[in-house]
Amino acid sequence: MGRVTQRRKVLRIRDGRVSTRPDTLVAEEPLEIRLNGRPLAITMRTPGDDFALAVGFLVSEGVLARREDLSNVVYCAGATADGSNTYNVVDVTTDPDLPVPDITLERNVYTTSSCGLCGKASLDAVRTSAHWAIADAPPVRVTPDLLATLPDRLRSAQQVFDRTGGLHAAALFTADGELVDVREDVGRHNAVDKLVGRALQDGGLPLSRSLLLVSGRASFELAQKAVMAGIPFLAAVSAPSSLAVDLAQETGLTLVGFLRGGSMNVYAGEDRVALETAVAGG
Repeated sequence: MGRVTQRRKVLRIRDGRVSTRPDTLVAEEPLEIRLNGRPLAITMRTPGDDFALAVGFLVSEGVLARREDLSNVVYCAGATADGSNTYNVVDVTTDPDLPVPDITLERNVYTTSSCGLCGKASLDAVRTSAHWAIADAPPVRVTPDLLATLPDRLRSAQQVFDRTGGLHAAALFTADGELVDVREDVGRHNAVDKLVGRALQDGGLPLSRSLLLVSGRASFELAQKAVMAGIPFLAAVSAPSSLAVDLAQETGLTLVGFLRGGSMNVYAGEDRVALETAVAGG
């Protein structure tokens, strides 16, 4: 729809020289997600991959797990008072035989726990609602050398970031380092939902042989989304939160943070990091 970026006039100051010029900005618009016709949630996102975003969101909420659970996804016509379609309201229809849980309370627990609230309840909610255990057989094993190459490969795949400098990204890799998919969004949680939603639409869940790489930090919410999609390995270029580490340790998720060049910190699931030398003490 051509709504990923927008142009705005800016005053540019460089070394004391002032000029005006158009600048390319990443678009940010609200998306209302409806479940079987009922309003469920609103997220601020970069337009594009909206159906996958809505589907991935419902995977992380424990509603959808398999392609057969999904009946249809549509933009809502007549979303405004004058009957026009804003393409900012998506309705997800589930299979009529699919039990749909009351997820209002669970959503509140998940989202507030990103700020460190209700930690134990949040961990229990994810563990009890996850459709798959983090169990990869044979185990996914990734060398530090391969991990070190992934951030640059993610960055090179960010087409919109090159024009705006204002987007987060999430990518799925195989254990051999093959780039499977990459999505961009103003919110990194939305980028992950777009990846997971596309995987469900393609019949690819659980993603038990995949590695998820995110730009920025690894929050509890992102660790939750990885667990709910059956992803065994989450890496981030910045820091994880304490609750993300707790969730990774409880569920068996491998969590790597500060992945920059050849350096990284492994916070949980170190058995999936194939070390060739002995681990130094200290």
